[in-house]
Amino acid sequence: MKSILLKNGLIINGSGNPGFFGSVYLKDNKVSIIRNDQNNINADIEINCQNKVISPGFIDLHSHSSLTIFGEPKHEPKVFQGVTTELVGIDGVSPVPFKNKRELERYIWLDSGFNDYPPKIDWLKTVEYLNKIDNKVAVNIACMIGNGPIRIWEVGWNNKPATSKQLANMNSILRECLEEGAWGLSSGLDYPPGSYASTNELISLCKEAAKLDGFYHTHTRAKLISEQNFLAPWEEAIEIGKKSGIPVHLTHYKQRDSGVGSFRDYLGLVENARDEGMDVTFDSYTYPYSGTTITIILPEWTKDGGPEILIKHLKSSTSRKKMCKEINHESFKENWLTNFKKHHNKKYEGLSVSEIAIMQDKDVCETIFDLLIDENLGISTVGLGNAAHSIPEFIKHPAGMIASDSLIFGDYPNPRTYGNFTKVIAEFSRNDKLLSLEDAIRKMTSFPAQRLGLNKKGLLIDGYDADVIVFDLPKVKAPTTKNNPKRLSEGMEQVIVNGEFVIKNKVHTGNLPGKSIKRGINS
Repeated sequence: MKSILLKNGLIINGSGNPGFFGSVYLKDNKVSIIRNDQNNINADIEINCQNKVISPGFIDLHSHSSLTIFGEPKHEPKVFQGVTTELVGIDGVSPVPFKNKRELERYIWLDSGFNDYPPKIDWLKTVEYLNKIDNKVAVNIACMIGNGPIRIWEVGWNNKPATSKQLANMNSILRECLEEGAWGLSSGLDYPPGSYASTNELISLCKEAAKLDGFYHTHTRAKLISEQNFLAPWEEAIEIGKKSGIPVHLTHYKQRDSGVGSFRDYLGLVENARDEGMDVTFDSYTYPYSGTTITIILPEWTKDGGPEILIKHLKSSTSRKKMCKEINHESFKENWLTNFKKHHNKKYEGLSVSEIAIMQDKDVCETIFDLLIDENLGISTVGLGNAAHSIPEFIKHPAGMIASDSLIFGDYPNPRTYGNFTKVIAEFSRNDKLLSLEDAIRKMTSFPAQRLGLNKKGLLIDGYDADVIVFDLPKVKAPTTKNNPKRLSEGMEQVIVNGEFVIKNKVHTGNLPGKSIKRGINS
């Protein structure tokens, strides 16, 4: 591994403290900070960083790249934003653990609107998945354990409560996953079969995770929302944390675009919990668009039993009538679709269901049902998901950090896939002065590292891992848009992962130095 000297830059070390001028020396994947004369430093590679910013690489605490990255290991949408580490296994949808290959394949099928099929499926356990990462992808990967796979292991795919014996076994499975290097429990309470879990089931699992210093990363249960209590999903998450003693992380936290309530209500919930002594944090993304698998619009009963049952319902005229009555048709007008694999469907990329229905001269429900059958469920959807005016309030809140919730596929992905982190630098910090540059970087480096529990990442201090970026502040830009979403971010000149260049002088090197980050092992 060649030594690297990044000379004469503005070092913003991730702590939130004011930056200072100096140099960063990287050798054997370790950082050394040089504040004085570096003439005696011999390095294989020297780069003049005058008028440039040197900072830790960004840490994405919500990524859906767990499978897609094996087919696209250069990970260009993210590394050109300065991302060097990602947390996967989010929203209760993790690649592990599974009893057998068939169950893993079924799960990948049901959730194919989140991730592309990997070139090869050759793992079942957490340690087996993590061992596939080293020097095979461009960024570091840490993994959460989704409550969905754990439920499948013991309870199956059906909507029924776990017995006491099953719950005890689920706790044992979770404990083994954490002992193999996972970081905690994630839940996706809008995505069956994970959504079939009761509050008490989640409390029990969280108690087990807490014993090993894990944390709870939750996509909350939207169906709890009512006119009387629009905060109910997040109150359930707080209750789970309070009764289990686990730290709680509310992911993609936002004020919904329905306009109900105020951002102060959402932020107040977090503040009140913290005032009571709870460890509660959240992440937010920087665009008003949501993004997920299109199957989320279908009623839970259609997935009760697994993907084969869902396909049967989609083919049943009786089920179609029932589904159409229960679906929220508003999303058909505004949300657009992406990730079509069939050549004859490519013309629908970036169009709404309503637009496609007009092209096909069909009813909107029949249109989406037929497309889901034809594409074998693997369609993603993007649309307005949060109140745009309140985004700055979440971004600047002290308990909030930045994460992308990005799906890395399709011709019309969510713009935040390509611009979430650079937008923080270019717009929220540099242009709008909503955050100081130091605090903006802290929210993408040391704060997520602290939440995750990383001891050697997220800061530029002596002895830390050599995950480092260099950017030209005036030139940082996120040119991605709704209509042209696959435009790489600009301004990142050097991106170094584990002491190796992934981007060198604004060009991707093709290097794949990423490592798996195992809790308690190499963290």
